Amino acid sequence: MIIDRTFERAEMLEPAINADLLESGVSALSPIANDLDELSQAIESIAEIGDRAISSSTRKLQQRLRRAEPSVTMIGQVKSGKTSLVNAMIGCPDLLPADVNPWTSVVTSIHLSSRPLVDSARAVFRFFEEDEWKRLMQGGGRLGELAGRAGADDDLAKVAAQLETMRTKSLYRLGDKFELLMGQEHKYGFLDAELVERYVCLGDDFETDHDTSTTRGRFADITKSADLYMYRPEYPVDLCIRDTPGVNDTFMMREQITMRAIRESRSCVVVLSAHQAMSSVDLALIRLIANIPSRSVVIFVNRIDELADPGGQANTIAESIRQTIKDHHGPEDAQIIFGSAYWANHALRRNVSNMDPESTQALINWAEAETGEMPEDPSGELSSADVWELSGIPKLFEALSSRVSDTVGREVSDYVARSALNLASSLETSAQLVEGPPRDSNVVPLNRKALPAELDRIEERCKQRIADDFAKIVPEFHERLDRANVGFVDRATSALIKHLETYGELSVWTYDPTGLRILLRTAFQVFSRRSTAAIRKVYDEGAKEVCDLYLRGFGMDPDSFSIEPPAVPVLPPPVFLGQTIALDMNAGWWKRWWRSRRGYRAYAADFGDLIKSETDAMVATLKSDYGSATQEAAMKPLLDFISAQRTILNDLSMRGDVCPEDLEDAGLGDGAKQKIAALSAAKQVLMRHLAPSTTEAH
Repeated sequence: MIIDRTFERAEMLEPAINADLLESGVSALSPIANDLDELSQAIESIAEIGDRAISSSTRKLQQRLRRAEPSVTMIGQVKSGKTSLVNAMIGCPDLLPADVNPWTSVVTSIHLSSRPLVDSARAVFRFFEEDEWKRLMQGGGRLGELAGRAGADDDLAKVAAQLETMRTKSLYRLGDKFELLMGQEHKYGFLDAELVERYVCLGDDFETDHDTSTTRGRFADITKSADLYMYRPEYPVDLCIRDTPGVNDTFMMREQITMRAIRESRSCVVVLSAHQAMSSVDLALIRLIANIPSRSVVIFVNRIDELADPGGQANTIAESIRQTIKDHHGPEDAQIIFGSAYWANHALRRNVSNMDPESTQALINWAEAETGEMPEDPSGELSSADVWELSGIPKLFEALSSRVSDTVGREVSDYVARSALNLASSLETSAQLVEGPPRDSNVVPLNRKALPAELDRIEERCKQRIADDFAKIVPEFHERLDRANVGFVDRATSALIKHLETYGELSVWTYDPTGLRILLRTAFQVFSRRSTAAIRKVYDEGAKEVCDLYLRGFGMDPDSFSIEPPAVPVLPPPVFLGQTIALDMNAGWWKRWWRSRRGYRAYAADFGDLIKSETDAMVATLKSDYGSATQEAAMKPLLDFISAQRTILNDLSMRGDVCPEDLEDAGLGDGAKQKIAALSAAKQVLMRHLAPSTTEAH
């Protein structure tokens, strides 16, 4: 790991950009910031009322709020203008290279902070691990894996030749450092376009001499990911925007890397070129987004500035996109937005008058279709504000705001609100200790010394309930997956035999694996609903049992006192179901595979082996990523919840018979009524931020 501070600089902001436009565009994110601020103030009220232990807990919750960084993953074709769109969204038109060579496979995460950065790192670049690189170089990546299974030796030879060329060029640029860099990372205390290009843009076509120490793309072949950190005060809330490589590349490296990036985000923007929106090459994109909830997907049709009649063509393009998505079982309800990163970046640079004449004419056409009039300012020049609005960027942020608020924003708010409410309940208990139990209470008292042992028993019961539930849910999930897998292979093989009987061996046969994906996705959705419901039930029962300890140990009013259960973990969508498998490819190797068979039985047997090797891998991934893994994920919130309650109950039980002086130490002495009122007000705010208790299925 290196930290390069040779060129310490101020934050990398472009002084020429129109920051007011960016601020107006991202203002749609303000409701999220307002919600977080409201939560923060409620937590602060609890901290002011509570003792040191409460203050320590509230500081952790405040940190959780400050660290909240929703992420948005951008996916699309090569040359869809996706990177230019990202540059416009972050307010830096020239930061990311928009002409990345197809061999570059780098996920670039731009972390936008609404507050000044305190860490020294502004750019972190991580390199492939040695074993990852070997899998690519020796096996040809995902494409080599498919060709190897199909026995397409000619295709494997081509892949090997391309990889050797790639390796030779990498060795030329990096020399002896090549092997040493594997698995390492480079950190820098500054950020600029030249630095980014060095790591994410292939540099062969741009080098003019043999000194490659600072040239474009020196490390691009081995860079796996890039994390860039920027202070953008225009943003009301922190946000991470991930720019992924296009999915249609030679080795399918991008497809694998992009799938991992999507799993880490809860919102996804699919960027299409207006010229080739949802063409056949985009079917890989549809397969990826088909496994994401429609609510989490936004489709941005970029480069409408290059259309002759964007106003007249938009509806036709939108209808084509929706039909293609429907035909391939994708998210039909995904919102579609039309726009132009070209227009947006010119507006940010304040040079809309320098746009290409044809692009300007397209803008006029689009403005007339959208607003019914030509956007102008008093001087007769094109207004940067109007161009910015017509670029679609503000609409995109509006769409993302609601999605971020409904997913990550709600999850963070829900977690913090639940935890803060339980802290407030502990303060209420402190106040109750002075007054003693209600006279008309029917609750059987419990010796406070028995509280720790009772809490231990609650923890063990909850853990056992989860284990018992998943002992039933997981095998049924596995059985459903296996049944879907075997059924698909049998149906496909039967269809192959019928084809051979009807058309003979000279006609190449194809089979759509969409049915298998739907069955596997359905199995996942059933598992998700059942596991989520089971976890929620255990959490709710555990919280009620803990609440009963307060009622019995401290005489709390059962009609007004409650303990909030932990939030149920959200399962990430099974994006990998969209990965390319042999049946998705209409390539030369399939015809060669077909022509190399001899006899119907050979076709059927070899085909069954080929497809089963593909589908078995998908089923195995589903089983490993979910199933028992979900049970393990359910344990952490439960154990954290019990641990927090153990700390609170131990503290309360040690107080014994509380006198006014003890109450003063707890922060509830003089002015207790005012503090109780403030506590009540804070609880009302927190209650508004609890997520609805509904089973979320993906």
